[in-house]
Order: sequence, then structure tokens, then C-alpha cells
Amino acid sequence: MIVSFAMFADGANISQEGKLNILGVFDAVQVGGLPAVHPRAHLIVRFKGTPQDAGTHQVSLRWVNPGGVELWASDGQVELAPAPPGVTEIDIPLLASIDLPLDQPGAYAMRVFVNGQQRGEVPLHVRTAPPAFVAPPSSSGMFS
Repeated sequence: MIVSFAMFADGANISQEGKLNILGVFDAVQVGGLPAVHPRAHLIVRFKGTPQDAGTHQVSLRWVNPGGVELWASDGQVELAPAPPGVTEIDIPLLASIDLPLDQPGAYAMRVFVNGQQRGEVPLHVRTAPPAFVAPPSSSGMFS
């Protein structure tokens, strides 16, 4: 199995027809201060498999800060049924709603592993908001 694409978005779902819908793709966030949490970020990963990939696969997600420290992790399994005759490719979507912990500014990464091997990485750049401008007090009590 390979990662065809992976990204963060504001929302995602799979329609009744099996179509993957993604809304509000982003790769950077700005926060007022740190530490912070980016609530309910949607991680979307589309795996591509072949008939030879039928079976159970271990999938792991690792959220890593700019210093390389793992802040969050999740492990699970994906079961691929045998493909019907004539099928050469299988799409496997993974949608996860995650509260992302943020502890410093810089480049974060969600690392995607399949069967212990890293197969993808989703970058997210975190910035802090610049300080608000505060006008210095004037001696007359008025300013323009």
C-alpha cells in the first residue's frame, strides 16, 4: 500500500456514492499563544493498494513537533478484502478528526506509517500572532 495523498482540512466525509469530499485544506495555522490545541483538524489520507495488498495492515499516525518530539500517536488496522477479478487498484480513504497539540512555533509533521514503514508525511507550519499594538499614553491624555 502506498499513500496517494495526505493533508489537513477543516472537514471531510465520504458521500453515499463513495466520493471523498474535502473542505478547507490548510498547511499552516496561526495561534494567539503557545501551548495551544488546534481543535478537530481533519487528517485525510488516501491509500492505494493492489490485489496483492489483500489482508490486514497496521497503520500508525505520529504527530511530531519542530524539535522531533512525538506529541500524539494512534495505531490501528486496515483490512483489505480480496479484490474482484480485473481490479488492479484499490482506494482506501482514512479520515480522522484530531485535536492537535501545539507547544512551539515551527514546522510540525503528521507521519503516516504502514506496517512499521513511514509512507507519508503531512506538514503543518505553526505561527504565533504578532503582539497587538498598544499606543503609548500621551501626556495630555489625548492621541490621534
